[in-house]
Amino acid sequence: MRSMKVLTTVAEMRAARAELGGDLGLVPTMGYLHEGHLSLVARSRADNPATAATIFVNPTQFAPNEDLARYPRDLPRDLGLLEAAGVDLVFAPQPAEMYPPGFDATVTIGGVTDVLEGAVRPGHFAGVATVVAKLFNIVQPARAYFGQKDAQQSVVIRKLVRDLNLPVQVVVAPTVREPDGLALSSRNNYLTAEQRAAAPAIHRALSAAKARFDAGERDAETLRQAIRDGLAGFTLDYVSIADADTLRELDRIEAPALASLAARLGTTRLIDNLLLG
Repeated sequence: MRSMKVLTTVAEMRAARAELGGDLGLVPTMGYLHEGHLSLVARSRADNPATAATIFVNPTQFAPNEDLARYPRDLPRDLGLLEAAGVDLVFAPQPAEMYPPGFDATVTIGGVTDVLEGAVRPGHFAGVATVVAKLFNIVQPARAYFGQKDAQQSVVIRKLVRDLNLPVQVVVAPTVREPDGLALSSRNNYLTAEQRAAAPAIHRALSAAKARFDAGERDAETLRQAIRDGLAGFTLDYVSIADADTLRELDRIEAPALASLAARLGTTRLIDNLLLG
């Protein structure tokens, strides 16, 4: 078994990638890893002869009023988990390495970034698309692995790859959940005990809407209201029933759709979704 290499500069990462050769799977993360991230590592290791992970809390995808400063970080813990999981290369740069003085480029994806998270968090997806394009260019993966919990992000990255002809296969794996249904997220660490007890209502509300869809309901507003009805006590940024590819809100469901929401418990913002059809 190869020992895991930890690289902090672009030059080091490129040299290690060239030495490794062959197909490489990539799991991009912002650290503070949980079982969801490790499930992506396992998927990558099953698909590829070698796997890389990145740990980078990307400042350009946080708005000034968001939680960049308090976003949880524990690099030694993360590196231990990745080594135990069999990762070959870890790229863990500092912000100045990714955005050196004079950096002034932005990758902007239209359409699918205007709604949902993009409407609530202006500029967020430009930060995501820019850093992912950079990571793909630096690491040169054959495949990159993302979780379904960040459904809109996956749509944006697939469009980035398609529109810019990037030679990367984007693999989206199912959301990993706690036994009570709460989607795993680094931000769950912010929840108080009382909020943690309330949080599984998010998945229950989405599941209630999916049950109505499975029983034949196709009116989108009826399903949105079913979700809202299950989330008394939450502050809702949005509740959406949208086309799964374009993310445009639907009146009636005729093709695969995405039921998604963003909800706040105190100062903690949680997102989740389920596919319909």
